Amino acid sequence: MKNKINLNNYNNSWYKPGNKLKCICWYFLNILILKNTLFPFSKIKVIILKCFGANIGKGVIIKPGVNIKYPWLLQIGNHVWIGENVWIDNLAQVTIEDHVCISQGAMILCGNHNYKKTTFDLMVNEIILEEGVWIGAKSVVCSGVRCKTHAILSISSIANIDLEPYTVYQGNPAKKIRNRVIEA
Repeated sequence: MKNKINLNNYNNSWYKPGNKLKCICWYFLNILILKNTLFPFSKIKVIILKCFGANIGKGVIIKPGVNIKYPWLLQIGNHVWIGENVWIDNLAQVTIEDHVCISQGAMILCGNHNYKKTTFDLMVNEIILEEGVWIGAKSVVCSGVRCKTHAILSISSIANIDLEPYTVYQGNPAKKIRNRVIEA
């Protein structure tokens, strides 16, 4: 007989993302300010994220409807654009370097579950988006992925491996389709 998943035994008590009161306060502010599609004020969003421990550079634009799990596990460089309805599910550190564009509806997912274990254990790994990366609309960057400088993940693609520099990836799973050439 084959083993089966038994969620009664699921236990992620080892995972402690931060102080419970801080997590609860952030939960409500995230809903009221960041996820709120009627709140367009990017500078106020940046200030609130910094108050909760995010490290954010200058010229960052955060569009309406963005969802950020834990700002204290977030580092954003200069001149970054985060589009409408982006979900940064940063159960681990997410580093977004300078001049990165994360387009509408993209998901940055630091967590997953171990489907090989009967207890379906939680697994978390950091994600790094290096300088000049572009994550296309409705795309997904999976746990542990590093998108190297100026890589592109095109629309509705899923990156489950590292993306090489100056390369365009497409599909599910994302595959290299061509080199990225930037004209002056």
